[in-house]
This record gives sequence, C-alpha cells and structure tokens, in this order.
Amino acid sequence: RNRLTPVQYEVTQLRGTEKRFSGQYLREKSPGVYECVVCGTELFSSGHKFDSGCGWPAFYDVMHDGRIAMVKDTSHGMMRYEVRCAKCGAHLGHVFDDGPGRRGLRYCVNSAALNFSQQLRLRLRWTSSRKRNVRICNAWNF
Repeated sequence: RNRLTPVQYEVTQLRGTEKRFSGQYLREKSPGVYECVVCGTELFSSGHKFDSGCGWPAFYDVMHDGRIAMVKDTSHGMMRYEVRCAKCGAHLGHVFDDGPGRRGLRYCVNSAALNFSQQLRLRLRWTSSRKRNVRICNAWNF
C-alpha cells in the first residue's frame, strides 16, 4: 500500500474507477509498453491502443495471452467482465465486445492501474572492412 498513490490503491485494490477523461495515459501516443502499476507485469502494447472515445485508455488486444484475468462483474446492474492482472490480481478495468481487431474486444483500462515505459529507437552503425550497414534497435526507457 505504501508504494501506491491513494488513487492507484483505490483503483487496483478496491476495484475503483478513475474519472472519465482524467487519466494520464488517455492521450499518450508514444510507442512503448503499459505495465501493471502493482507488480510490473507487461500487459499492453501501445501498438494495440486506440481512441475509443470512452474516456479511458483502450486497447484491442493484450501484449501476451495469460497475463490478464477476466472475472464476471454484475455490479451496477450490468453484465460485464472485470479485467485483472493475472499475476497480482490488481483491478485494471473492464473488457467489452465492441472493439476493433481480430478479437473484437475493447479493454477499457484505468490509467491509475498502469505504468508506461516508453520505447526508444536507437540507430546503431557497425563498420568493418567486410560490411557496412545500419540496423535499428529497440530499447526501453527504464
């Protein structure tokens, strides 16, 4: 609890929801990875993020299968599925079946449940008497 802000604790541990259009990652467009704020598990790629207009960061796919757990949620008179981190059980948000992509899903996630690691592109040049070329290398900003 000491590592989380009050909002992060409310969202991840008490299944809260941050206010619409208030999350710090809603408009984030940089390439990178979204991780669980509690345990650091990589959950979503910026390549799967899209503007759904719902007021929270939305993703149409997960980074790797098995890192997200879905639990039936009938609160507030609705039938939906809660999305949790499979490793630590932190509440992330909800998933709906109105998204783009091959699965047709929209993961609606609270920014307070995530950390973002921006991906940097490095240009490396190797030179030798035998070959000369340029390669692109991806690196993470830790």
